[in-house]
Amino acid sequence: MTTAETSPTQELLGQGYTLIGGITTDEEAAEALRGFGALMPQYDGQLRYQVKAAPGFEDRRYSKSTNTILVHTEAPGWDPPPRYLALHCRVQARCGSGQTELADAYAFTASLGEAERRAVHGEGIDWVGHNTGGTGTAGVRRPVVERTPGGRDVVRFSYNLLTAGHYDPPVDADVPADELPLGALGRELAVRAETFFREHKVSVLIPENSVLVWDNHRMLHARSSYSDARRHLTRYWLQES
Repeated sequence: MTTAETSPTQELLGQGYTLIGGITTDEEAAEALRGFGALMPQYDGQLRYQVKAAPGFEDRRYSKSTNTILVHTEAPGWDPPPRYLALHCRVQARCGSGQTELADAYAFTASLGEAERRAVHGEGIDWVGHNTGGTGTAGVRRPVVERTPGGRDVVRFSYNLLTAGHYDPPVDADVPADELPLGALGRELAVRAETFFREHKVSVLIPENSVLVWDNHRMLHARSSYSDARRHLTRYWLQES
């Protein structure tokens, strides 16, 4: 995606994501990411998380399943969430799927009506801080869009949380609206976001030995389902230096 006229940093600032090739080792990945920020611990306390299908998650929308993962931002319960996410492809799925999908959350919120924009900027949601493993922060109460003291918006989003009350629910979860973090309003917002996402997303089948980096405060992301369980990526979180 990067051209001779644009640097990865310029692409990241301009379109919200960039793809860097020629990365074969963990050390090379860390060096390539150094210019964007400092690596930070993830849910398990480690700087690297292996995104690879594993037994026991077949019925969940989770990174270690092969299922579709619906639209979200990473670690919305962190304060602040990681600024950037990076995925280093070690083994690409040979089934032609497993794409990382991205869309601009700023454009989504700008597309909403006045009442909906008031809700996403003003209605607090309890974003729990842990994932399936139960590790992480205690969580925060924030709106979907939080304006920082510096004037930049931080977007927190989880289709799963708003429609099922859990970040990694069973694929057939059906939760009454009165048990959801933002009730029927949150469920409708999630459906609107998913529709916008499907209409405007960029799908990236990350090449092997390449790293996809995106702005987690701005970009919504998802993942298509896949069948080749050899697929293996290493995930990094970055905080601003």
